[in-house]
Amino acid sequence: MQRTQSPLPTRLARANPTTVFLVTLVLVLVLVAFFTPGALGGLFTLLLAAAVAALLVTTWSVQTPQTRVIRLVALTLLVTAGLVKLL
Repeated sequence: MQRTQSPLPTRLARANPTTVFLVTLVLVLVLVAFFTPGALGGLFTLLLAAAVAALLVTTWSVQTPQTRVIRLVALTLLVTAGLVKLL
């Protein structure tokens, strides 16, 4: 690598295209869930919370107790936001 090149573009060029697509899709879904008003936005937010809960269950055994608490608080806030939007 030349001294004038930044390591960030080099790393981005080597990123797996499928991973980049999936991360982008998740970010778009998060934005849609948060900015869609009413019941539809609440359903999207609860769908996002279900995905986070599935990830939490999958990784539960390898997390430290402090990380578990933080993730449970974040999940609780997400579910609360979804329920508030539904009402």
